[in-house]
Amino acid sequence: MSTHIERQAPQGREPLDLDDPRLSRFDIVQEGARRDDIEIVHYEPQVVPGSRAERRLTRTVATFFLLTGLAATAFLVVYIWWPWEWEPGRGGDNWYTPLLGVTLGIALLGIGFGILTWGKKLLPKEVSIQDRHDQPSSSEDRRITGETMLYMADELGVRRRPLLGASLMAGLAPVGLVAAAPLVGGLIENPHKNNQMFTTGFKPMDGKKIRLIREDGRPIRPADVSVGGQLTVFPGVDGGVSNKYADSPTLLIHLRDGDAEKSRTANARVGHGDYMWGNFAAFSKICTHAGCPASLYEQQTNRLLCPCHQSQFLITDNAEPVFGPANRRLPQLPLEVDEEGFFVAKSDYTETIGPDFWERP
Repeated sequence: MSTHIERQAPQGREPLDLDDPRLSRFDIVQEGARRDDIEIVHYEPQVVPGSRAERRLTRTVATFFLLTGLAATAFLVVYIWWPWEWEPGRGGDNWYTPLLGVTLGIALLGIGFGILTWGKKLLPKEVSIQDRHDQPSSSEDRRITGETMLYMADELGVRRRPLLGASLMAGLAPVGLVAAAPLVGGLIENPHKNNQMFTTGFKPMDGKKIRLIREDGRPIRPADVSVGGQLTVFPGVDGGVSNKYADSPTLLIHLRDGDAEKSRTANARVGHGDYMWGNFAAFSKICTHAGCPASLYEQQTNRLLCPCHQSQFLITDNAEPVFGPANRRLPQLPLEVDEEGFFVAKSDYTETIGPDFWERP
């Protein structure tokens, strides 16, 4: 621990010969400080090397670092193996997020307390007087700088206290993995596996078309949506409303006659002539700009607004963007009604859902 006080540089002092074998590393460090007009006036180790106090403090710091390692390892175990997915009838595991927060918090606290204890209790106290100045660096200055850095490493006491070095590595290595886990985890699974970037929960299963359902799982009939109204729907698969189908929320809209006619004309222009059922149209709610829920529907203008960055999509023109940063229209879900009178997806979306990405065809 150092304290620096500015003063006028000392005059008339002869520099030491750095090649003198009698000089210790601290002598060279002190000489380097003097050449930079810094006088070390007080230097005092806080503990006697090899003493009981040093061993006790070393164990304390090591305990903090090892606690950090254990907490970071626990974070990784929870992050990778703890059940977190929502399941129908069971919901999600309420402990997943709190456990991540607690383990990461303990890991960071362990690092902080370990470093604070090391710096305040084990490092020597130093008081020096400094006069600031500017001058070019000579070869001797560079040597002094190198020796100073090595001396600082010596003063950390890692060589003399191997338990500190081992505990530091054991504690910080899992913390590094904690930082890398979310990044690496996203790269482990092939994004093209099962063509997952290009399919949603509305993909027909075993030739059976998927019903549109409410959040509570009830299927939807045309009479359930009033003229000019809209309803958020999900794929009727395993409950539908889960993280597994996070790419599937869809806005089902009952257009007025004139608006529906405009929409059919626009659909025919892009080859979507059979995507509507009567005056009903369905579009993905995942904004093509950044993936936010485009959920604010203004029925008077037939515009769908994304609240995150203010992109607007004109429903009667194939949900083309008419304002904001989005530059691709919302994908449209082909609709029909099954033999029981419930809405089903005629097929999956024929365009990729969500934000643009470089591999999008």
